[in-house]
Amino acid sequence: MLRLPIAPLTKSAFAPFGEVVEADGALVKAINQGFATRCDGLAGVDVGAKGGVLNISLFVAQPRPLPIRVEIMERHPLGTQLFYPLQDRPWLVLVCTDPKDASSYRAFAATGRQGVNYARNCWHHPLLVLDPDSRFIIVDRGGAGHNLDEVWLDAGEQLELAP
Repeated sequence: MLRLPIAPLTKSAFAPFGEVVEADGALVKAINQGFATRCDGLAGVDVGAKGGVLNISLFVAQPRPLPIRVEIMERHPLGTQLFYPLQDRPWLVLVCTDPKDASSYRAFAATGRQGVNYARNCWHHPLLVLDPDSRFIIVDRGGAGHNLDEVWLDAGEQLELAP
């Protein structure tokens, strides 16, 4: 079984698949009489296709057994999907351009201060966390319409991740 290398998550490396969401390098402005700061424009959320509405969710995820067996990939044809961790814990991001082509896969190690905004139609693995009870805010599309495609990989097509 092919074991995928895991690279650090950077804006340039992830650009073909969407956006890295992080405050590092963002324009910070003071608000609330100087008792808070605000970073705007961290990601472009796209949910309006076919009457979609903004959906904000809280996920609590559990780690998968190691090494992680890659058995499924998914994509969302009607909108972007943003994942942002609420704890400072590393996690994994797995994307590809073609689920049936092992050479198209890219794996990234995200810090607990980095999120991702998967582009519309970007093939990605469901949330991959390394610690129990990892909490994430998810911003994606709600409403009518088919917005989830899944591909299950045959045993000979499956890959492994070993952080």
